[in-house]
Amino acid sequence: MKGLKLTAGLSLRMKFVLPISVILVMGMLIISTYLIDRQSDGFRRELEHGGETMITMLAINAESGVLFESRWELDNLLAVLDEFGEVEFCRIANLDGVVLSEFGENNVDSLQLERLNGHSDSLVSGYFNTGAGQEVFILRAPITTEKKVLSREKLGMSAGVDSSVATSTYYERIGKIELGMSVETVNKDISNAGLAAILLAALVAIITILVVILTVRAITRPVTELVDATDQIRRGDFSAKVDTDQQDEIGHLARTFNQMMDSLKQSRDEIEQYNRTLEEKIIERTQQLEDAQAQLLQSEKMSAIGQLAAGVAHELNNPLGGILGYAQFTLEKLRKNNPEKPNPKDIKSYIRYVTDIEVQARRCKTIVQNLLRFSRSSRTIEFEQVDVNKAIEETISFVEHQLRISQVELEVSLTQDLPIIFGNTGQLQQVFTNLIINGMHASEQGSTISIVSRYSPALGEFGGAVELMFADSGHGIAEENLGKIFEPFFTTKEIGKGTGLGLSVSYGIIKEHGGEISVKSQVGKGTTFTIVLPVQKTAPTADVLGETKQAQ
Repeated sequence: MKGLKLTAGLSLRMKFVLPISVILVMGMLIISTYLIDRQSDGFRRELEHGGETMITMLAINAESGVLFESRWELDNLLAVLDEFGEVEFCRIANLDGVVLSEFGENNVDSLQLERLNGHSDSLVSGYFNTGAGQEVFILRAPITTEKKVLSREKLGMSAGVDSSVATSTYYERIGKIELGMSVETVNKDISNAGLAAILLAALVAIITILVVILTVRAITRPVTELVDATDQIRRGDFSAKVDTDQQDEIGHLARTFNQMMDSLKQSRDEIEQYNRTLEEKIIERTQQLEDAQAQLLQSEKMSAIGQLAAGVAHELNNPLGGILGYAQFTLEKLRKNNPEKPNPKDIKSYIRYVTDIEVQARRCKTIVQNLLRFSRSSRTIEFEQVDVNKAIEETISFVEHQLRISQVELEVSLTQDLPIIFGNTGQLQQVFTNLIINGMHASEQGSTISIVSRYSPALGEFGGAVELMFADSGHGIAEENLGKIFEPFFTTKEIGKGTGLGLSVSYGIIKEHGGEISVKSQVGKGTTFTIVLPVQKTAPTADVLGETKQAQ
């Protein structure tokens, strides 16, 4: 894992070259070490074999000299060793240890030579160090002579019979010979061979690494060009190309990359061309969206007005009937009486009738004005100071007749002296109407809908808000549907009794006012909608898209 982390910052080329080079160098070191050891063993075996051959030949040729103790013969024998530069010394002695002839000087400690004692009947050898720190290969061999013995039992059988039957032969040790050979030359040869092996291994490693580098470079060059090209793409330059004539996978990758670059460049040109007309398209689509949203708001508002039509007609019918009655009664009085001599009593009656007519006419005017304000459609929705309690009371005047027909009671608890908020009265009344009508549809006869308003004072950065709660005791909303009720066209009402747009439009209106609307419901126990409208210090204006801007 540490090795992987160390190579994480290396280039792709180095990730190839470095491990191959390390493996190659280690392999060459192992092979060189093995070859040097083999050569060292070979040189030493050659020295040992040559020494064994030489001491064997000397032992054979020294037989007569030792047997007759001829120093002259032995000195002539050892004089031949001058031609062998690796021979350090040679010594021939009889069985009593008397040196009969000696060549060179033995500088090896006698204590070391004790290792060769005890093997006087065979050839023994070993490596020793001189006092000067030189290494010497010493061999010791016995000098023997052939003896023939004729036994008494076979003496009479010797004539006319094979001689091997009549006699027996054995070899008797008559002396010993020690030969010392310098290992310096062998060590030099070993060092030279080792140096040559190391130099050869280094040369092979260098040549191989160069070949690997060139090969890896040829392989990674298209990859490097791909990296450079991607950097150009990151800077927005799509003109980069990767030039390669390789027919392998990397060449295929480079050609595929070039094709991708052409496609990207073409796509970018198309996007730039599209961007040139995008602003016009955005304006066009925004206008269409504004028109559609305005139509949606107005259609939902007209739907609510349709539901309120019967109640409004009833509200207008009573004062209009009174106006008609008082007008007819006044006209009848005026026709019967002499207008030139009016009766003071009649004048008081006329004044009371006309006053009642004015009161009822103003009531009709107020209802019509509220209905017109509620149904007004405008491209730009102006925000103004809104008394939330008053907006709720005006909304109640629209729906109270339908509530009476449905036999649903309305409990209203409005906190007085609520702060003024900035908004659009007509839109807020549309939300209030939708929540009351929905509660009425969900409630059984004899049930109650409650409306509560209250003020949440400022706390820290929170500037305070007006909270409105619309609660009914109807059949409630299933838990799995609570997350969907503000989605367009989702409704739990029967087919033909709802479009599924009321709560979606109401949600958008509250969001335009910078507020929040939430719902809590329990099946069989009712539903409570809570609206939170922030108290603002400056009056915002909202367009149909729902963008809110602070009025200057």
